[in-house]
Amino acid sequence: MKQLLRKSILCGSAAVMTMAAVAGTAGLATVTALAEEDSVPSINEITLGEDYQDITASITVLTNRTDIADTTYAEYAEQFSELYPNITVTYDAITDYEESLTLRLITGDWGDICFIPTSVDKDELSNYFLSFGDYDTLSGIYNFLQDSTYSGEVYGIANGGTATGIVYNKRIWEEAGIEEMPTTPEEFLEDLQLIADNTDSIPLYTNFAASWTMGQWDAYIGIAATGDADYMNNTIVHTSNPFSATEDMTGPYAVYYVLYEAVARGLVEEDPASTDWESSKSMMNSGEIATMVLGSWAVEQCKEVGDNGDDVGYMPFPITVDGVQYASAGGNYAYGINVQASTDNQIASMLYVKWLLEESTIFDDEGSIPALIDGEYPDYLEDFEGVTLLSDNAALEGEETLFDDINNDSEVGINNNDYPDCEILEAALYGTYTLDEIMDSWNAAWTASQEKYGVEIYE
Repeated sequence: MKQLLRKSILCGSAAVMTMAAVAGTAGLATVTALAEEDSVPSINEITLGEDYQDITASITVLTNRTDIADTTYAEYAEQFSELYPNITVTYDAITDYEESLTLRLITGDWGDICFIPTSVDKDELSNYFLSFGDYDTLSGIYNFLQDSTYSGEVYGIANGGTATGIVYNKRIWEEAGIEEMPTTPEEFLEDLQLIADNTDSIPLYTNFAASWTMGQWDAYIGIAATGDADYMNNTIVHTSNPFSATEDMTGPYAVYYVLYEAVARGLVEEDPASTDWESSKSMMNSGEIATMVLGSWAVEQCKEVGDNGDDVGYMPFPITVDGVQYASAGGNYAYGINVQASTDNQIASMLYVKWLLEESTIFDDEGSIPALIDGEYPDYLEDFEGVTLLSDNAALEGEETLFDDINNDSEVGINNNDYPDCEILEAALYGTYTLDEIMDSWNAAWTASQEKYGVEIYE
């Protein structure tokens, strides 16, 4: 089963290595902060429009949003300059963001603000990013800080958040004769079959060729599949064979079962290798696509690219735990500030991030859950009535890096490597492996890593 960890043939880019692996390969020393700890204020200590009016700086923001960097994001920069005319903000949009950033961060010469790539482990955050302040203080102000916090310091603040669910075209589902939203994997697959039988729409569009879109499936194996807010940062590392099937069809296996079976039953696009991410959004808007498994951040993007935005909806992932459906609310990419930037640029960056989070219209524009705790949730989550929305709990003290250690060592690559999910699709498409064979290989690798790190198994 080692063949399952081979490089995917159809996915287009090289696998993303962890920052530690890249740094080790390159033989580079750990980055040392240039600024003194007390030279840059914590984000909560700043009063926008009053403090640091004398700062002059030009800062660069790296982003994955190649579609709006020169429009919407450029407008934000102009709006900010009205408040701080001596600070110039420039966006640099990057294709293949994860892979490119993993390499560019090592050099330190990448700009001033970026979305922190998922390949950066928690214990590496301080090597590359400036602290925004202490967790105990900032957790009372901002949502979704856990993933970018280490040893009580916050190194990244999420650009809002998303709920886990499925983007769908409401008109197509109605035309297919579906009257109730599915609550189990099998009900969902039966509904996809109805769409295939009764409409011309693609039941489930995988966006396989983009590669990163396949990794989106990993976001559902925690709270949405288990109802356990401790699952991703605590439970899974102490669980024996976490990828095995369960009698009630919950847990990680149930999520990957939906992917595998949808492909095996021919309920996806005809040629996954030819999918196109940008055009898929307009195809969802027009009804050419019925469903896509993506975070709620994708809803607004699909709404705004055509004349049928009202047809685009968002449903919970079809897993029920003891009679209840769950959805996780987690952070988008987190803003990080370059620890090697000049002090003036770090302060200017802190000002701009604070303005984006607290003064701009970015969360309304992108349809995301606001970073501020007291912000209002987007309207589309009204469809989640009766669904319990939870956020992942932080790892236990002393085990902050344990998930990363097991995940990276096992090469299962949850949330930081798209290839295992790509291989599920390939196996289903070509019939090379059953899902049970794939999950058995993941369990074996996970178990070996647990043993290597001396992990106590609770169940």
